Amino acid sequence: MAEQKKPRVALVTGAGRGIGRATALMLAREGYALCLAARTFEELEETRRLSGLEPARSLIVLIDLAGEESAQELFDAALEHFGQIDVVVNNAGWAPPRTPLIKTSAAAADRILAVNLRAPIALARLAAARMVKNGGGAIVNIASAAARSAPPGEAVYAAAKAGLIAFSRAAFAELRSSGVKLAVIVPGLVDTALIPHNKHLDRALMLEADDVAEAVMTVLRAPMRACPVEIVLEPQRNPERQH
Repeated sequence: MAEQKKPRVALVTGAGRGIGRATALMLAREGYALCLAARTFEELEETRRLSGLEPARSLIVLIDLAGEESAQELFDAALEHFGQIDVVVNNAGWAPPRTPLIKTSAAAADRILAVNLRAPIALARLAAARMVKNGGGAIVNIASAAARSAPPGEAVYAAAKAGLIAFSRAAFAELRSSGVKLAVIVPGLVDTALIPHNKHLDRALMLEADDVAEAVMTVLRAPMRACPVEIVLEPQRNPERQH
């Protein structure tokens, strides 16, 4: 009897809701086993339920990626459970409500940089080391159009996401010859809980989480000879109401 092929394994951060959940569910439909990481157990449990995967194929890891050792702990947990990691989707993000720079506390700035930049770099580095050894894999980072539009009140967040784009492009240049795909998705306004409701936005025109998840799948489905290094997604119609 032929040995059953092990499923590919994807680690998704911020998998409890929004883009992370949408991406996890698409990966599950494509046959991936999942390591689901976030801070809220109930949300991760709901993602697991929606995925239809049994616990053996859908590991839940409760983690706050602002911690200095969090990336290592998450990676180790996924590796111990599955023995392999084929895809990493660095989706977890954090930002406070828009705050002027001079009123942004040092603690808030540190957390923004830790979750949006330091943790993705750490996970990408850990994953790349294994993927290079194994001859392939994919790392997809989720950035934000704020990196380019640089809106007031989001200076540190914009800097973190701009850093993530630059990191992704430089890391791709290093890893491309090893067969590791490394890409960054740069979405505009997405209708998720991260963006509070306000009268200046027509949410019906915003991107949906599934749109970003589809972009992640575009990277993973690309032929071996091609890598969509940077995918910029914008709503077809501008959701920002003109004054």
